[in-house]
Amino acid sequence: MAAQTILFDFTLDTLKTADAKQRQEVVKIVRNELEHVFPQLELAYQLSMEDGYFAVLEENKDTIITCRIFQQGLLTINVEYYLADGKEPLMSFDTMRTMELILRQKLDSDRSKYLPPIKRGGYIDIYMTSSDERIIEYDIDSLVYEARSPFQKIQIMHSKTLGNMLILDELQNIAESDLIYTETLMGRGIENYEGKEICILGGGDGALLYELLKEKPKHVVMLEIDELVMQACNKYLNSICGDVLEKRKTDQYEIVVGDCVEYMKKFIAEGRKFDYVFGDLTDIPISGAPIGECWDFIRTILEHSFMLLKPDGKYLTHGNGTTCLESLELFEEQLRLLKPKVKFTTSKAFVPSFMEEWLFYQVTFA
Repeated sequence: MAAQTILFDFTLDTLKTADAKQRQEVVKIVRNELEHVFPQLELAYQLSMEDGYFAVLEENKDTIITCRIFQQGLLTINVEYYLADGKEPLMSFDTMRTMELILRQKLDSDRSKYLPPIKRGGYIDIYMTSSDERIIEYDIDSLVYEARSPFQKIQIMHSKTLGNMLILDELQNIAESDLIYTETLMGRGIENYEGKEICILGGGDGALLYELLKEKPKHVVMLEIDELVMQACNKYLNSICGDVLEKRKTDQYEIVVGDCVEYMKKFIAEGRKFDYVFGDLTDIPISGAPIGECWDFIRTILEHSFMLLKPDGKYLTHGNGTTCLESLELFEEQLRLLKPKVKFTTSKAFVPSFMEEWLFYQVTFA
């Protein structure tokens, strides 16, 4: 159950929206057509403005329709009502499409568009955003798991096409469909992990650890702060993490639960070195300048990671969506400021659950 919001847009000749008289003709056409679907429609409020017109119509005091005419030649119609579980929607897709086509013809609109119902306030949130803040609607049909750890809100939702998805603080992290994400992050087929010592920063979903162990490394240590994330993924995402989250220590790997920065400092003090360090932590922030807590954290991770790498070692991490050019450039500036100097390459992959192309970094000493 959720509020349903259906949106219609029509581009009109500005002669039809230029003055109050012309706008009233548009309103008359719109209302006549709406009454075919909503026969008990009544005008609740209207406002004429210098540059347009606004009206609120209602049916049975539970369906609200707003109509806005802009002097510049734009008409918007919003239909909103509450749809309870088990009830049929007030407007089918065929009805929406038919209304759009009829109004387009009667208004002589050269361009029109309707959007299927936006579902707001439901038990399951099916909307998330891309890295560049475009709205994505997922085919989520159930909430599999939800909890709040001391660090974040954790959800696992099921998508009809993507499988189970890990959502942290309302942001998609990984889904059963996302092997390409892990393989691109680790450079499968390019990097040779056999006999190597590896450190993973973050990686609580277990996918990276699971795939790395297939490459026969000497040993992997994973530093993850959130025990609850690992428990949830072990139970509901074992198709991507196998059984690696069942144990915290084996001959092949060790999972350390705690603040990765503190353990990195400990490893540095001990003189411990790795062939590979993976930054599987926060995404590069979307911001106009590299300032704030998140950027400070990224700089700390970079500085400490290179203190842990062997001279021929490599730091591998994910960046952000390839459309976030400004933020990616800010991150690359941070790489150029590192001492000793480093060099980097990038790779990219379309990640199914992100519904966009993602950039990955491979960084070595220059």
